[in-house]
Amino acid sequence: MSDPGAPPILSTRAFSLWYGSHQALFQVTLDIAARQVTAIIGPSGCGKSTLIRAFNRLNDLIPGVRTSGEVLFRGEEIYGRGVDPVDVRRHIGMVFQKPNPFPKSVFENVAFGLRINGFRGNLAERVERALQQAALWDEVKDDLHRKTGYDLSGGQQQRLCIARALAVAPEVLLMDEPCSALDPIASAKIEDLIRELARSVTVVIVTHNMQQAARVSNWTAFMLLGELVEFGPTREVFTRPTDGRTEAYITGRFG
Repeated sequence: MSDPGAPPILSTRAFSLWYGSHQALFQVTLDIAARQVTAIIGPSGCGKSTLIRAFNRLNDLIPGVRTSGEVLFRGEEIYGRGVDPVDVRRHIGMVFQKPNPFPKSVFENVAFGLRINGFRGNLAERVERALQQAALWDEVKDDLHRKTGYDLSGGQQQRLCIARALAVAPEVLLMDEPCSALDPIASAKIEDLIRELARSVTVVIVTHNMQQAARVSNWTAFMLLGELVEFGPTREVFTRPTDGRTEAYITGRFG
């Protein structure tokens, strides 16, 4: 467990979000511990993906979105006036449900963010480190410039996207159902990777898979109809939930 006295790296305070007239999140207050894995669970349409996309302002790209409350990164309000969302996303990276490699070489996929951010250091060294972090280096090191992202398997593509996100050295990595399109073997590799990444990066993962949440996370948040119902250490949420709705969902009585 994290140091109970350490400040959270990412927080929401009475955060609500609307898509036009539809309210998707209701007064969510949550603290994300640094260098831990936090899982967000709940049935389809409960606001999991909306919440995780609010953490790095990706919802800003959707017309008609408005918010109230706060999202804090290291105590600073990321929705504050003058805050550049592109800068927010340098610190808080994102990996999506379906792998989305670029039609470029493996090397250029990983180097992409570094190039657009004007990185001036050793590009090859940084790409190798990101691929190492994503547990993909040994599988692609001989084909960095010959193979494209499309030439890799689904599981490799997802790890390539993780490497691309890690290359710019984010402090937080958001993962929106990163295993839903993968087979069990590829999913197991991603789960192993998540546990390893949490040594140096804060990971927030949205998942429908209860067993996956129990295996990989230190903390679990259960959401229902846009509200945060329960949040706590994963072991306690899964074995001694304090809300009957959490217990009903975890035991499969709905959702």
